[in-house]
Amino acid sequence: MMINTDNIVPISTANQNFSKVARMADENGEVVIMKNNAPCYVLMEFSRFEKTRTAPSEQVESLAEQIMYENDEVFRELAK
Repeated sequence: MMINTDNIVPISTANQNFSKVARMADENGEVVIMKNNAPCYVLMEFSRFEKTRTAPSEQVESLAEQIMYENDEVFRELAK
């Protein structure tokens, strides 16, 4: 994952000035919050988060078809 260095803040800044960090997330899409000099949290708008958590049904159906095709013999044997 590529991280824009302009979107990185230490956890102390997020703790002391959350509204500033939230505005950064609004403007830039997301903010990476560092803890102990390592990326630890990502702050983003909830609607954007939801998009990353769910796959479009077309992708799921396509993947299911691929799995069925690749394992056709196994599924036929299990169906006996």
